[in-house]
Amino acid sequence: MGFHQTSVKFGRQRGLDPPLHPADNPKTSTVTLRQSPRAEVSPEAQTIQALSALLDRGRWVEAIGLAQTLTQRYPHHPFAWTALGAAYQQLGRDAEALATMQQAATLSPNDAHAHRNLAVVLKKLGRLQAAQASYQRAVQLKPDFVEAHNNLGVVLHDLGRPDEAETAYRRVLALQPNHLQAHDNLAAALRDLGRLSEAQDWLRRLLALKPDSAQAHGNLALLQLEMGQLDEALQSCQRALTLAPERAEFHNTLALTLLQDARLVEAEASCRRALQCRTEYWEACNTLGMVLSQQGRLFESEQSFRRAVELAPAQVAVHTNLGGVLKDLGRLDEALACYRRALQINPKVVDTHTSLLFVLNYHPDKSAQEIYAAYQGFEHQFGQTHRACWRAHDNDHTRDRRLKVGYVSPALRQHSSRHFLEPLLAQHDHGVVELYAYAELTREDAVTARYRGYVDHWVNTKGLSDEALAQRIRDDGIDILIDVAGHTAGNRLQVFARKPAPVSLHWLDFGYTTGLSAIDYYLTDWPTVPHGSEALFSETPWRLDGPGLVYRPAEGMGEVSPLPAQQKGQVTFGSLTRAVRINHRTVRVWAELLKRVPNARLVIDSGDYRTAAMQDELANRFAQHGIERARLDIGYHSPPWDVLRQIDISLDCFPHNSGTTLFESLYLGVPFVTLAGRPSVGTLGSAILQGLGHPEWVAQTEDEYIGIAVAMASDLPKLATLRAGLRSEMQGSALMDEAGFARRVEGAYRGMFQHWSKSKATP
Repeated sequence: MGFHQTSVKFGRQRGLDPPLHPADNPKTSTVTLRQSPRAEVSPEAQTIQALSALLDRGRWVEAIGLAQTLTQRYPHHPFAWTALGAAYQQLGRDAEALATMQQAATLSPNDAHAHRNLAVVLKKLGRLQAAQASYQRAVQLKPDFVEAHNNLGVVLHDLGRPDEAETAYRRVLALQPNHLQAHDNLAAALRDLGRLSEAQDWLRRLLALKPDSAQAHGNLALLQLEMGQLDEALQSCQRALTLAPERAEFHNTLALTLLQDARLVEAEASCRRALQCRTEYWEACNTLGMVLSQQGRLFESEQSFRRAVELAPAQVAVHTNLGGVLKDLGRLDEALACYRRALQINPKVVDTHTSLLFVLNYHPDKSAQEIYAAYQGFEHQFGQTHRACWRAHDNDHTRDRRLKVGYVSPALRQHSSRHFLEPLLAQHDHGVVELYAYAELTREDAVTARYRGYVDHWVNTKGLSDEALAQRIRDDGIDILIDVAGHTAGNRLQVFARKPAPVSLHWLDFGYTTGLSAIDYYLTDWPTVPHGSEALFSETPWRLDGPGLVYRPAEGMGEVSPLPAQQKGQVTFGSLTRAVRINHRTVRVWAELLKRVPNARLVIDSGDYRTAAMQDELANRFAQHGIERARLDIGYHSPPWDVLRQIDISLDCFPHNSGTTLFESLYLGVPFVTLAGRPSVGTLGSAILQGLGHPEWVAQTEDEYIGIAVAMASDLPKLATLRAGLRSEMQGSALMDEAGFARRVEGAYRGMFQHWSKSKATP
């Protein structure tokens, strides 16, 4: 899963009440001080003038004394109570300010300014619904009260009602087209409504009115970042920093942009510059944690996130991100605790819930039923809520017509899924299917260019809200919609929850159910989802006749090497897996295997082990089982082809099997041993081996796993012969039959659509 970045907000100028000014000027007053028309001729006029002078000079304590005298002498005089409340508010005595403003509003029930003043104090005290009512009363009494409309919009936005806030801000701009703050506020509301392009337009209008607004440039950068416009975001950040070089939030936005552009050294420098500007800035600690994690400095990343939690314990993002790095460190129980804490703060954050589901799949001690129960919780929270809004589909039922097929993915780029998705898209028969790609991309690359060539229609979905994308898919008339992300970073599952196409399915990435009943099918095979496991999937498994994947090797992998053990005189086991898959069960079994093959070595190589700290941590875990460091080769190489050429036997992980690296291992002549476990993340290895024709390498128990690996290591001539022919076996198997796989998938799509057509046919 990716890190959670939704905590980044627009600059605070959108919601600030302006400072106190004693004049009757709603643009610049925290509260509005209005003297009654008779004040100039009444006996108290001189005292009122003196009080106004004290307020004007900021002499709040003296003003309170004089205002209290006035309220005692003239308890029915609204100005006295308003002035007293203004002074209390300036001194931070908000509860006392509230009481006096309530009294002023009671004495002047038809004075819009009195209700506006009361609303200001209520908002400051966090009583947003009461503040909303007071602002609404103010604009009812004075329909052209610009600042009351604007602040009503802010309160509505803070209440989580950006659609109503939009209406309030547009009313402000109708009354005063050049109102700067309303431009900014409207952009913020539109951003939260997912209408990012419109939000950008309003910020550009603001900048046309005020080109030197650093805040507007900073907010524009955030929008551009969300829309994947990295070059533009960098330019906006630089403009903001030129105007306000000490603003920590602009350095943080720059860091986020550089992070998205994989410029990690520069991103780290920007984070640290932000923290120099503001030492207790939790957002920068959060961003720094993300940057350090991407650099493989996981322990430092953990400390940065813990600092963010310390500074902002009520922020969902920091708990979610701390959970993410703990997951990468293999500390799954701690990660789950972080996610659950985040969901206690706000149970409606979908990214946090999806991260929790992602981690549960890797947990070595959870049952399949326990894990699926969490997916049912996801359906209840994020799936069922959309069911009432589902609309009927009127797609053409004509039998055997060309089907419109849409693939939704954040990985149409240089990504491991290309080894499986690319051969399918490349081999699709365009006379049978009309292909649409819905690409959630920040940056495109050479692989993206190839993907564009495989499809008939390309839709960049970055910046499109879930509702907007669902409507686009519906407007495109998609018949079959395929999710290839599951609960991985950048997924658009909330689009699928809205049922934008008559038939939808999940396939490929993630490796388990989505939990959404809105998705009809899970495209798979019999070994991956064996008979009897259907109840562990929200979707109906649609099993292909043959493997549920087809593999296309990476370019430049090179030839198969001779068996290393025959040259070295010792067997080398190996795994190219991430730390999250290496748990107490795998360490114990692999340690026992090394004891059973005394001269053997174990290679563990992946990006998580690029630092000495991570290498030492894993070595210490093996040491607890009596395996000395000299027998371990822990590190990171990319690409790993030469590492694989030095391995004799690969070891699959469990209960969550490895993925792409298992195919790569076989292609370079290295057999692997797998343990069949929970469907389907724990049965992928089994499915691959059965597709290859080597089910004998599939174990059902940990002891059997060790036994299979020991037997392989004990017969080097057989292992050498196997190695020499394994690539040819693979190339001749269904695992690499691209055209055959594409025809089976197209047949599945046709069957799914016909099933829907029959179900909708009039009796």
